[in-house]
Amino acid sequence: QVQLVESGGGLVQAGDSLRLACAASGRTFTAYTMGWFRQAPGKERQFVAAIRWSGGNTGYADSVKGRFTISRDNAKNTMYLQMNSLKPEDTAVYYCGVRMRPIGTMTSRNAYDYWGQGTQVTVSS
Repeated sequence: QVQLVESGGGLVQAGDSLRLACAASGRTFTAYTMGWFRQAPGKERQFVAAIRWSGGNTGYADSVKGRFTISRDNAKNTMYLQMNSLKPEDTAVYYCGVRMRPIGTMTSRNAYDYWGQGTQVTVSS
């Protein structure tokens, strides 16, 4: 089992920055990929960014490239999402997920085995 706890969400203005964190416990030593997804009201959960736990390869959704940066601290079993130049359309609940095996793709929410409870990010215009 893997437990995930997100933190760092909040209410900010357009152009501001936030850093989300996802603390993992449990079978993290076997994690293959960790990722961030977001879900706005009335919409499906969408891929934001992901990182290979070993090696650090990253991937981003086109909508956040150049503004968001994903990173991880293996010693702390924690993943981060630095979000800069935030826009109102970034408003959503942000979830972190763990993909335990190289099945599917890092951009597919169905490939992830465990999820956190989510943290709300609200960007006002």
